[in-house]
Amino acid sequence: MTATEPTIRERESAALASVDDIEWGVRLLAATPTHEGRDLGLLRQWACRADEFGARLAPVLSTARVVERDGGLELMLLARYTSRPPTVELYTDTLTLAEELVDARGWRAWYPPGSVRAAALAHEAVHAHLHHGPEKAALRQALGHTVLRLGRHRLAGHVAGAEEVAAHAYARTVCGLGRSPLLLTAALRAELTRPGREK
Repeated sequence: MTATEPTIRERESAALASVDDIEWGVRLLAATPTHEGRDLGLLRQWACRADEFGARLAPVLSTARVVERDGGLELMLLARYTSRPPTVELYTDTLTLAEELVDARGWRAWYPPGSVRAAALAHEAVHAHLHHGPEKAALRQALGHTVLRLGRHRLAGHVAGAEEVAAHAYARTVCGLGRSPLLLTAALRAELTRPGREK
């Protein structure tokens, strides 16, 4: 290999970054149970609408307790929201790896120092907001997935994974990130599933 040839990691970084934020949303939905065999055009429509919904959300104040712990690498999680009692678990080992990956992949312009933690908190704040407030119904309406129609009336259905896409779009917007955290999530998954990686 010559000095100008990209390394495997550089090629992988370029390949991941070449996928736009909406396509990462489509891939998230396609990998979500219940969407097997769904038309990719429909999944793209839902991903676009969920992304727009999340990006337009007003700033959300979280009152959930924040608990920092290790163990996220095994779970493949940066953070997790639980509702009883309202708690955000931040996984410091995964956050540390995410920050290392941002530097290693040359993505610092997209994810400034400290923004990974801020984005994880913002993401989980949206989950809490949607869990406890009327915005969950608003997201369903925005997606336009009709499961029942009676004359002029229609019942908007749940789209598995759409809340996750919306939460990532919200985090990207309120934290001023250059790219969605979905890209960083994909990089983490690639790193954690790399053959030969120590568990």
